[in-house]
Amino acid sequence: MIYQIQIALTGFRPKIWRRVLVPSDLLLSDFHKVIQTTMGWTNSHLHQFIKNRIFYTVKYPGDLTWGEMNQIDYRKKKLRISDLLKAEKEKIIYEYDFGDGWNHDIILEKILADDDKANYPVCLSGKMNCPPEDCGGVWGYADMLEILKQPDHEEYDSYIEWLGGEFDPEYFNIDEVNKLLRKKGYGCMEL
Repeated sequence: MIYQIQIALTGFRPKIWRRVLVPSDLLLSDFHKVIQTTMGWTNSHLHQFIKNRIFYTVKYPGDLTWGEMNQIDYRKKKLRISDLLKAEKEKIIYEYDFGDGWNHDIILEKILADDDKANYPVCLSGKMNCPPEDCGGVWGYADMLEILKQPDHEEYDSYIEWLGGEFDPEYFNIDEVNKLLRKKGYGCMEL
């Protein structure tokens, strides 16, 4: 089976989202990479999937907080997307960067038959550019965008320098995303 999934960043308007097709038996560890690539993140921070107050994450050696919450090491258990999403319209949360708190709604929109001629995963559509890493979550991102509209603002030049040049919040190139998805690790940088 193939899952049509919408990935949408929560708490920000206009909506930043992607629609992907992935095999239902894709490992959560690989789905994490697909999310990173399609959204435009750099895999520089910790992440977790959340469903019914259970946190599906990765246990790292020396993690002293492990087990304080309802945590399951999804890699050790070899969990797949279909272990968390079973029916259309079902939803889970994907949290990336616990400091900035980038939460994403992951919604299973449709369950489709497998097309033997198609290469999965594939991004079907999306809107808006991913916020830059470490910009302070949705509030920091909103502040940054306001400052970038004002070239005379005292922080404008420092933001432009930090961003490495111009930043277009509406930019999204589906061809670039799909090219990355065909690479090793689905185009996601390894930690």
